[in-house]
Amino acid sequence: MLLQADSASLFNEARATATALLAHCRDREWAGWDPYDALNSPLLRRFPVLDCRPSRLALTQLAKRCPSPLRGLLRVPRTVNPKATALFLTAFTTFPPAACPPRELPVSSTIDHLIALRSPHSRHHAWGYPFPWQTRTVLVPRGAPNLVTTCFAANALLDAYELRGDARCLTAATSAASYLTNELYCAEDTLIGFRYPTPLSPPTIHNANLLASALLCRVYRHTGDRTLLDVALRVARHSASRQQADGSWHYGESAAHRWVDNFHTGYNLCALRSIGIDAAVDEFTPHLHRGLAFYLAHFFRTDGAPTYFPNRPYPVDIHCVAQAMITLLTLRDLAHDAIERAHAIFRWAMTHMWDPRGFFYYRVHRLTTIRVDYIRWAQAWMCVALATLLKSLSYPPPSR
Repeated sequence: MLLQADSASLFNEARATATALLAHCRDREWAGWDPYDALNSPLLRRFPVLDCRPSRLALTQLAKRCPSPLRGLLRVPRTVNPKATALFLTAFTTFPPAACPPRELPVSSTIDHLIALRSPHSRHHAWGYPFPWQTRTVLVPRGAPNLVTTCFAANALLDAYELRGDARCLTAATSAASYLTNELYCAEDTLIGFRYPTPLSPPTIHNANLLASALLCRVYRHTGDRTLLDVALRVARHSASRQQADGSWHYGESAAHRWVDNFHTGYNLCALRSIGIDAAVDEFTPHLHRGLAFYLAHFFRTDGAPTYFPNRPYPVDIHCVAQAMITLLTLRDLAHDAIERAHAIFRWAMTHMWDPRGFFYYRVHRLTTIRVDYIRWAQAWMCVALATLLKSLSYPPPSR
């Protein structure tokens, strides 16, 4: 447990960091690059021979891995990302007043902006990315709605609804729930879940299934629509049953998705906690405990840094840093040292991934650090993590 002086020091450092980070993002009008936006390069239109699956994959990976900002050479534009906008809205509604006065946070305009950013390709409220992205198997078009972006957008709107009671936010989130159940839900023999990343994909990605289930349970809590709850629990039970004996989950069930990583595990754990609360069920508690035990044992170095893959010291990715802080603070009542670990992660990131100009670096490798400034992957996620940290420091921790 932190002493009062230590807690005050940590609060002040996190508040100063959040203030600088928000100023950095505001100065750039909340727009920027993304690890997966290389296909926005006009070179693909100028040289159509490059616009094929192998070239798209190679260009995306090259832009991700290059330690210098290759996107300037590729002329990739900075864009406003709906998921980043959603994460900023979640951060704005999470910051305690003592850390960031509400008058300094553009909650109303961000609600308007996020609703306006909905995909024009869906009759429901749904959101996608402002760039085409090539997965290992499919090309997702620019702006096409997808489950994960939609879940984060709808949850951000629910955050705003619970804070302000703005009916537009609940209406949009309820429409997003309809998008999930009407257009992405699949229950065919052993295939039970939500299709991701496209409406034609098999429903085999566990973090997508659990994120969607958690959103449906949250909307159910506000609307009382039992249909949403029934679908959510059916899918959550299916993905929970695919937990491995050691407590981990593979990213997905197909042969191409048999890996385990930090931040998707964090998504699963936070989603299971959310489902349990909003659906008022405790059946997922054993899965949550086993998953958290695996997470704590395999995703952290002795110096506190969260690793991307289990038991591998590198890379350290800023998205893993942010999600680890969020996960540990969300589940702080389930692990005796969760709070201390979250604080250690923050201090490690400030030493190794913070740029004095006001942003966080993308990724630390054994021999290099990729210092690219990514609006969604790094800055928006760290805004949420800092807001979560500051909120935890503003209130007493839950009793154990």
